Amino acid sequence: MLQLSSRFAVALVLLAGAAVPVAAKEKAPMPRPAQIQQLYDCREISDAAARLACFDREVGELQAADTQREITFADKETVKKTRRGLFGFDLPDLGIFGGDDEDKVKSVETTVASASNTPNGGYRIEMADGSVWVQIDNNRMPLAPRPGQKILIKTASLGTYFLSLEGRPSIRVRRER
Repeated sequence: MLQLSSRFAVALVLLAGAAVPVAAKEKAPMPRPAQIQQLYDCREISDAAARLACFDREVGELQAADTQREITFADKETVKKTRRGLFGFDLPDLGIFGGDDEDKVKSVETTVASASNTPNGGYRIEMADGSVWVQIDNNRMPLAPRPGQKILIKTASLGTYFLSLEGRPSIRVRRER
């Protein structure tokens, strides 16, 4: 009987784990900022003079909020660059960069700026883009990374990443800065 209930418990845990990704994808989009919604609401006014007055008032409020840094605007290209710059950091998904899984950065190509050995025999590699990655596994690279060499960093499991130096076998890394 105990064996049957432990199998049942394992099955429940597996089912619950499988349901998490589905629930995570169904999250609600970020609410629209009040300043933007108020501007959009001006379109509903039928009287042309009142609608124009509403637009003028709300654009003024929006400009004041922008000037006081209460609201910020970002185009798709800026969001893309920001996502790439944050690649490798374990940050909560606040929804501030919009998009979904297909918009996430899954790999980054860059070059080595410098490399040094870590106390545990791995490498600490600074990239041309300013990011710093530290080896977290015990795999050995046949040759030490040198400035100018091409690097590919890809997402791996459990919040880690694989770093491949010019197509050689990958090492597991985490982003330090």
